[in-house]
Amino acid sequence: MSKYITFPNAPITEAILDIRVELSNDINLETLEKFHDHKDIKECFPVKKRRESFTGGVELSPEGKISALPTSGGPDGYLFQSSTENKIVQARIDGYTFNKLKPYENWSTFRSEASKLWNIYFQITNPVKITRIALRYINRIEIPIPMKNFNEYILTIPEIAPKLPQALSQFFMRLEIPNPDIQAIAIITQTMENLTENKRLPLIFDIDVIHETVSKYNETEIWDKFEQLRIFKNDIFFDSLTEKTKELFK
Repeated sequence: MSKYITFPNAPITEAILDIRVELSNDINLETLEKFHDHKDIKECFPVKKRRESFTGGVELSPEGKISALPTSGGPDGYLFQSSTENKIVQARIDGYTFNKLKPYENWSTFRSEASKLWNIYFQITNPVKITRIALRYINRIEIPIPMKNFNEYILTIPEIAPKLPQALSQFFMRLEIPNPDIQAIAIITQTMENLTENKRLPLIFDIDVIHETVSKYNETEIWDKFEQLRIFKNDIFFDSLTEKTKELFK
């Protein structure tokens, strides 16, 4: 049994389960398009869109001149969207992703659907190996204004030197926290949005927990590892909140 409660008004705006893979060379976009032919996909995710991926960059010459590098990339898979637009499944050359937008019910429901969709992707592509798995939860916490300090509500925050002005109009913070016990790393990103009409300050608390791996497919091992990532994510989320914040979600 989980030591953490499920809030009736959880601040989750999006939950993402991602599995990166290495596919054999004969898998292409036509193969991935067959994903939509499956009965469960076509019925639940009727909207099909091609996914594009591009990379670019800049180069600094010895003379100090900056020039743009050629852009590379192109179509790398498909997005399949539910009719209500609150669920998206991605079938790509480099892996599979399940996105669940608000409202988020619970982990059991989310995992069950993600696992079912992953099995369809696996049957179609037969990955050579899994290279990375990740769970990402994007939370939007609306903090009542006025407040004295962020730490009234959240304990993982930026800190301003005492002698500097304490007002903060914007910030962006990124932390990377390793967990060697489960061979994972958490990337925590925080920022804030503009005040809402009812005078609340939206704090974005983004937690991305990642396990890099090189392995053959094993049904039991992969979902056991996702359970470990979920516990790690929950530890970060709940241990960063004050009791005052938890009351906002009840």
